[in-house]
Amino acid sequence: MPDYLQDLGDGVYAIDTGFQRPLFDAAYLIVEDGRAAFIDTGTNHAVPRLLGALEYLGLRPEQVDWVIPTHVHLDHAGGVGLLMQSLPQARVAVHPRGARHMIDPAALYQGALAVYGEEEMQRSYGTLVGVDAARVLSTSDGLQLELGGRPLLFADTPGHARHHHCIWDERSRSWFTGDTFGLSYREFDTAKGPWIIPTSTPVQFDPEALRTSIARMMRQGPLHMQLTHYGRISDLPRLSELLLEHLDATVAIGLAQLDAPDRHASIKQDLALLYRRSLRAHGCLLAEACIDDLLAMDVELNAQGLGIWLDRDKTT
Repeated sequence: MPDYLQDLGDGVYAIDTGFQRPLFDAAYLIVEDGRAAFIDTGTNHAVPRLLGALEYLGLRPEQVDWVIPTHVHLDHAGGVGLLMQSLPQARVAVHPRGARHMIDPAALYQGALAVYGEEEMQRSYGTLVGVDAARVLSTSDGLQLELGGRPLLFADTPGHARHHHCIWDERSRSWFTGDTFGLSYREFDTAKGPWIIPTSTPVQFDPEALRTSIARMMRQGPLHMQLTHYGRISDLPRLSELLLEHLDATVAIGLAQLDAPDRHASIKQDLALLYRRSLRAHGCLLAEACIDDLLAMDVELNAQGLGIWLDRDKTT
């Protein structure tokens, strides 16, 4: 089996997309009765791995029925259009708020370009490719699609982004969560199990909506969450409690720095301190510099998202 592919059982495979670093960004492949679906794709640079996973499992591209981005942020959906060029029978199932961006990704690209710059866009994401509108299905809350007779249920789950849905798979009793159930990196696993934090990435962070979405997912009684960042996690009662604790702490940090003269830098400093202290309590023995390095991107993006939320909240 390729080193980027992991068999999780129940016809579910995790694919390490290679984005940024190993064990950072996962796509998932569900296989049922000779039919297949991808959930999240990573970026354009991940497409060879996604097609390689099909080939390893003895599946032809025409056996893929669905490509399902959880939301249209580029680390989840940047490779959708390019992948679809190799999947003649597939359709894209995307949140209705994200459908237009899959058809014409120009605005999506320009938004990311403003954050990252041209050099980083090409290095990390490549040129975005649109999808024929006839091949795009806008989902709705409660929609059920079938994959080889296997039901996949869609739930509207705002909080991280308004264009976010999660997918419930009854066979594995798991949610494919995108970013709604936070970030849990395997480097931080200890004898206590996984560690988890929410992601407040710009530009649509909404803590109350996120809390509601997390509670809704837990009411389903899942055995696992399949996170894009990263992989399958269990022990969900403990992790959902920790996730909500960190969500409250994140909001408190933002509010405390609301009128700080250098708000962004102050929020970043406080978030990094929160994460270090929480990891030490979790039994993490990594050096502080290593922790900071692994979480540097998330600290930056979470601080940006908090700032946008604070400014939006002041005007409403």
